[in-house]
Amino acid sequence: METEASLSSRFAAISPHLNERQRRLWAASEARDLGRGGIVLVSRATGVSRPTIYKGLEELDGAPIEEGRVRAPGAGRKPLSVTDPGLAAALDELLDPDSRGDPESPLRWTCKSTGQLALALTRGGHRVSAESVGKLLHEAGYSLQANVKVREGSQHPDRDAQFRYLNEQAREFRESGLPVVSVDAKKKELVGDFKNGGREWRPKGQPVPVRVHDFIDPELGKAIPYGVLDIERNVGWVNVGQDHDTASFAVESLRRWWHGDGGAAYPAAKQLLISCDSGGSNGFRSRLWKVELGRFADETGLEVTVCHLPPGTSKWNKIEHRLFAHISMNWRGRPLVSHEVVVNLIAATTTKQGLRVHAERDLGQYPLHTSVSDRELAEVGVRPHAFHGEWNYTIAPRRLLVPPTL
Repeated sequence: METEASLSSRFAAISPHLNERQRRLWAASEARDLGRGGIVLVSRATGVSRPTIYKGLEELDGAPIEEGRVRAPGAGRKPLSVTDPGLAAALDELLDPDSRGDPESPLRWTCKSTGQLALALTRGGHRVSAESVGKLLHEAGYSLQANVKVREGSQHPDRDAQFRYLNEQAREFRESGLPVVSVDAKKKELVGDFKNGGREWRPKGQPVPVRVHDFIDPELGKAIPYGVLDIERNVGWVNVGQDHDTASFAVESLRRWWHGDGGAAYPAAKQLLISCDSGGSNGFRSRLWKVELGRFADETGLEVTVCHLPPGTSKWNKIEHRLFAHISMNWRGRPLVSHEVVVNLIAATTTKQGLRVHAERDLGQYPLHTSVSDRELAEVGVRPHAFHGEWNYTIAPRRLLVPPTL
């Protein structure tokens, strides 16, 4: 006599190798062989419902269905597109209420998760689950996507021409063996036991504890990294300040680079090309930036040429992706507990392409709102280039500007 245990054991062994229809027919065949009470016994042993077994018995007595099919044509649950023809349109309206749907949509100001969408659709008379909403979204060509930073604000009509001009200037300098640097200030960083984005390898279950709130520590303050990237040599110099990101601080960073690395690398150089953003401490509108560069030119004897990137294109600055991006990756997940830690982490940054970085701390004070008179600016002798002189200009040492006495 067949026992429930033996039936259960046999079904467990064969079930993983059968499809829906084959399981149904196997259960029906066993129930028929057992005779009276067989359907109940097979159902208890296998977990297959009695209506399913009855359906299998009908199929055993009927004609074989088309090869490869699990159900007869027309059998099974109808798709939502058939049972609820208006569902797709209702979902489409919820996804973009501003352009295609009702501006008073309840989801206009909420996260459009599949659960929220399913709830809104059900309230609108379309009974649907969150899982079904997900399937409908994929079928309609939707996917989860983050915002993409591509808009740069208003685009200057000479943007591309300025890039070509800058590249041509850089090519001429590099072919002549003259230094070309990209400069910029990196994002200010809170110093202390604050959370730093990213993850690093640590013993399991032992994350570094940090503060809950990111309120600045008045004793430690912030770290202000200002970088100078020697494009030809792939060498970075980062001056880590703690006061203010001013034009004086920017040029002091450039000065430290020249005396600490640039002058030794280019001992015969009489010219320097600087590529930088249009705004910030090194912006083309900054009068203090030009005056400080004039002082730098006087001290070093260098003729300094500056080419600014067009407005709204700061992320195209080479220092961003060739230096700053690698610094951020190097210290990800590590709290910047002191200025010394910031300096050491920056200095330890390397890449497979051979990037080397020097970093040092700057304890100097750089006051804000330093005014520059028209006379001071005029004494610098800024020489604008013929093409967009506001973006491209040269500052020569003042002793070279004084005409020789006869």
